[in-house]
Amino acid sequence: MRLLDKINSPDDIKKLKIEQLPELAKEVRKYIIETISHTGGHLAPSLGVIELTIALLYVHNPPTDKIIWDVGHQTYGYKVLTGRKDRLSTIRQYGGISGFLRRDESVYDVWGAGHASTSISAAFGFAKNRDLSNEDYNITAVIGDGSLTGGLAFEGLNNAGASNSEMLVILNDNAMSISPNVGALSKYLTEIVTSPLYQKLKTNIWDITGKTGELGKHLRTIARKLEDSFKNMIVPGMLFEQFGFDYYGPIDGHNINELIRVLREIKNIKKPKLLHILTTKGKGFKPAELNATKYHGLSKFDSDTGEVMKSEGPPSYTKIFGDAMVELAEKYPELVAITAAMGTGTGLEQFHEQFPERFFDVGIAEAHAIVFSGAIAAEGRRTVAAIYSTFLQRAYDLIIHDIALQKIPLVLALDRAGIVGEDGPTHHGVFDIAYLRAVPEIVITAPKDEQELRNLLFTALDSFTRTWAIRYPRGSGVGIEVNGFEKIPFPVWELLKKGKNRILILAVGSMVYPALDAAKIVKNEHKISVTVVNCRFIKPMDEELLLDLLKSNRKILTIEEGTVNGGFGEEIAAFIQQNDIKNKKLYIHGIPDEFITYGKRAELLKILKLDVDGIVEKILEIA
Repeated sequence: MRLLDKINSPDDIKKLKIEQLPELAKEVRKYIIETISHTGGHLAPSLGVIELTIALLYVHNPPTDKIIWDVGHQTYGYKVLTGRKDRLSTIRQYGGISGFLRRDESVYDVWGAGHASTSISAAFGFAKNRDLSNEDYNITAVIGDGSLTGGLAFEGLNNAGASNSEMLVILNDNAMSISPNVGALSKYLTEIVTSPLYQKLKTNIWDITGKTGELGKHLRTIARKLEDSFKNMIVPGMLFEQFGFDYYGPIDGHNINELIRVLREIKNIKKPKLLHILTTKGKGFKPAELNATKYHGLSKFDSDTGEVMKSEGPPSYTKIFGDAMVELAEKYPELVAITAAMGTGTGLEQFHEQFPERFFDVGIAEAHAIVFSGAIAAEGRRTVAAIYSTFLQRAYDLIIHDIALQKIPLVLALDRAGIVGEDGPTHHGVFDIAYLRAVPEIVITAPKDEQELRNLLFTALDSFTRTWAIRYPRGSGVGIEVNGFEKIPFPVWELLKKGKNRILILAVGSMVYPALDAAKIVKNEHKISVTVVNCRFIKPMDEELLLDLLKSNRKILTIEEGTVNGGFGEEIAAFIQQNDIKNKKLYIHGIPDEFITYGKRAELLKILKLDVDGIVEKILEIA
């Protein structure tokens, strides 16, 4: 690490000669690979933009100049080069640095980025503030890794392009999805259109033709059409030009000299610009280059061979869901599955392989996914939209107006509901109970274990008469064997343990088994006998059983892996009040009214007192 050891800020990069920068890129890659092999994290996305990161920091002057990344998991190299090198080993760990960008972590993180497609809108906001303040600095948005499939990105392009405000959008195309064309001709064209001479000549011609009356107008029209036609033959820039952006590229995103040259040439062009670069996701680490999906985000691995350390334990809920979908697809030939850029993340790889014509990945476009899925379901085809809980927030308006309001029988599979662990507050799925509870006529369910996940999915598809959400956690199941499917009576709860001390525990989903274990401990060690109920139907509730249980229990403890604000506990409170039930003490236990940090899932649950020990403590407090 001969060069990297000397880098503690972007100013140190500027002290290097340009010919030294490729070596710095190698050292940064090596440092990231070795570090993340011990911690786990988002590897391939960051490896793909090392040269771009160095070039941006070499040409621009952050934090005065604003660099906005979309999405934030591309930024490990950026963190290393902006003063956080020595803390990279703490990334995504409790008390360490974030795996994404955070405004409260560094002055260089001007915009947080855990989700996708926000950078252009944010960059335009920064640009407008700069213009209103009569200041002069550069603003760059780096968008890539699928983020341009999100509709918000195009809303930003549409607004910013019409503004004539100076800003640069860098399209990090790491999948050749827009153009595979990095040939000599396109490189030559880019050299022409980025040169000061070309820009000056273009401006002079425009000024001259503007002074020659009607003839000038015709000449301008002809010149514009010639330029557009020529560009369109060579590069895929017309789309962005029509949005109002000057288009440059595509260029090799791993050629530091070329990146620096182009960034310098276009730096002072005072209008919206888009630079298209082509990169290889996982660049510099062969296993990641060959399988970017596998090495996108991963646990610990061997830095020499790339072999990922296998975690022991039962299969994950994600795998249980994926296997169940395959079995149900065989039972229901009309069943389709939709996801939003998370085919692997939601466990649908096997479904995709076996039923490719019935699988749809719509990209990072959750709102579109919901309307698209809803329209299929509206025609009577059994339809499951599998989307992470936290990402489904982006489709909330559509769930209300297009799905629930129209009584569309769509099944929503909410993976990673609850605390997700190292990805932190942007990814914790803790709000879904609260935001879905407010929607009329929707069914919200949560399984206590693997078999109940299968059974709830089967029940939703078998009846298929209303919008139905199933929320389940990240990570391993409880370890029970699964077999077949069984329809669950609607909306019946499950009385798992009858107590004698008039303490009622109403547990939701992932909290059921910890509640049962806690009940055993307080019974054996403190002679406290409590009643435990599996509240697998969050909405609607099993009101008949609830009323009966409230008659014989004075203290009620609700436990949920979701926010207490607007959550299941508040639903119980409302039920008690609406039914004028007297002399009851209700204790609501869940995620407090704050954003939860990152760290291992078990570690965070312990801190939140949502593990067995924490629930024991709660029971003893109220007993």
